Amino acid sequence: MSVTEAPITTTGLPAGTWSLDPTHSSASFAVKHMVVATFRGRFEHFDATLTVDEDSAELVGTVDASSLVVKDENLQGHLGSPDFFDLERYPEIAFRSTRIRREADELIIDGELTIKGNTHPLEARGTIAGPAVTLGDFVKLGITLEAVIDRTQYGLNWNAPLPKGGFAVDNEVKLTVELELVQN
Repeated sequence: MSVTEAPITTTGLPAGTWSLDPTHSSASFAVKHMVVATFRGRFEHFDATLTVDEDSAELVGTVDASSLVVKDENLQGHLGSPDFFDLERYPEIAFRSTRIRREADELIIDGELTIKGNTHPLEARGTIAGPAVTLGDFVKLGITLEAVIDRTQYGLNWNAPLPKGGFAVDNEVKLTVELELVQN
């Protein structure tokens, strides 16, 4: 299959249905911790599909919240508790785009993010690479997106005041997804 078999549509994206290559993709977050450093975590199990036709495009994604990976077992347990993700009641994080557009080299995706049963609008910005024919004659796209959310809007409210001012965890969290997508 050649790259020309994925025509560019009015959305500025290549037509087709694109599925996640989970081995070569990542979903992570970063948040300021103790006012001085950035704490990072990632999710190991997630899925995404991009569907593009002549006049529309939609990106849909889900994350298995229990696949959260951090460097400390006790912290991982706390993040799974009702103080944060409440994994027993809310095992999945979901995203569905409402609008996808390209402005020059930038990809902008508006959508709705749901965490702990709380859904809010989200704008993610990033880049798109491809389509390209890869080893094995697969046609692939690369999408990298970042968005900043206020975690308290999603019910992730736990915090602790620091002795000289400030809080243990910032409310702003940067979300980053790097998707390698294969044309079906």
